[in-house]
Amino acid sequence: MGKRRFVSTRTIEPGTRIDQTITDRTGREMIKRGTYLDDFQIEYLQQKGIMGIYIYEGIPDEEEQKIVIPEATRKVIEANHKDDPEKVSISNDVKERVGQGVAYLFNDPESKDFTTATHSIADELSSSILSNDSIAFDIRTLKTSDEYTFRHSVDVATISAIIGKKYGLTKDQLHELLVAGLLHDMGKSKIPKEILNKPGKLTDEEFEVMKSHSTLGYKILKEKNEFSPDILLGVLQHHEKLTGKGYPMGLKEDKISLYARLISVADIYDALVTKRPYKEPFGQREAMEMVLAMGDDLDLKALECFSKSVILYPVDSLVKLSNGKIAKVVANNPDYPMRPKVVEIESGRVLDLANDFKYNNIVLES
Repeated sequence: MGKRRFVSTRTIEPGTRIDQTITDRTGREMIKRGTYLDDFQIEYLQQKGIMGIYIYEGIPDEEEQKIVIPEATRKVIEANHKDDPEKVSISNDVKERVGQGVAYLFNDPESKDFTTATHSIADELSSSILSNDSIAFDIRTLKTSDEYTFRHSVDVATISAIIGKKYGLTKDQLHELLVAGLLHDMGKSKIPKEILNKPGKLTDEEFEVMKSHSTLGYKILKEKNEFSPDILLGVLQHHEKLTGKGYPMGLKEDKISLYARLISVADIYDALVTKRPYKEPFGQREAMEMVLAMGDDLDLKALECFSKSVILYPVDSLVKLSNGKIAKVVANNPDYPMRPKVVEIESGRVLDLANDFKYNNIVLES
């Protein structure tokens, strides 16, 4: 029988399975219960001063205590196993420096070294994103600052760049996109805190003030005369919609800059999966469905690149299907990120949820 045990974070090793969920101060899920910890996650726990955690020993979880993988199923799993694409991995040292750097920019937008600091931060992120063949991301691994605005800006910049990389942008364009992503909410530094952090729904007047942040950010950067027009438009237009229903100018289709169209997808997704004073976070799958349903408002190619970049169900993770069966993910389909190939533990049946019509009615439970 397995059991739950509390251990010091100084003694845990990669591969240890955590028996609790780790959240940041805003309530955002940083490490999900049941995760097999890697080096970065262990380092994150230690750097955050978390002295101990609950882990699984033996067969974990009440439901999983019943799971025994038959030898025949193991062979099927091995035969169908296909590693996930390389995921973006940012070291904790870089995350710490980037988080502190963005906080510095937001707290002092008038600083003399604002532009230099911005490009330095973008260079750090760019090196991590472009240093290998990484073409995917797991939002739970993009942990930067514990402060919403700062972390959100870094997450949006990173996700935008991953989308942009798949979109076909050059290295110089990706650097500019990172800068625009990092600074897309800079105007919020001028929004009153009582509006920015209001726990309830904004009044119509308050919402108009909040909407002004994209114009305010544009003005802050334009006055410096050191950022390219493409960066400025990315900041100004990131809330525009292809249907003309966005703001501040109600632009349509190709009147919206490329950087803004890419940032918009990343911005909406990250906002959905993040807890805010006025809302609880949506799950990754639900957020993905909501973003993909916005095809009329968002750039279709950007949405396609985004959907092919998100890893919702990492290979080797255990999932529960809507038919009640427990299965193991053996391969992901980039065209259908919500429908991977899985193997039922009990029967050894291979279910290709994306490509086999027989299983269209079987889905992964959230």
